[in-house]
Amino acid sequence: MSEKGCIKCGSTETGTKDVAMTGTGLSKMFDIQNNQFLVVFCKNCGYSEFYNKKASTGSNILDLFFG
Repeated sequence: MSEKGCIKCGSTETGTKDVAMTGTGLSKMFDIQNNQFLVVFCKNCGYSEFYNKKASTGSNILDLFFG
């Protein structure tokens, strides 16, 4: 049985951050940050994955990150 962890380094230590980004067109021109994401990152090597906050819950995202 193989252990699960970061796909880059194998570590199981993670962190999360909420980030917001502008889109294109008018939202970029007026700096309207209407795209919100949850970032799951490896605390060892820094590998990160972005998840749309509207798509799923935090626990499901951690499951996706570790497989």
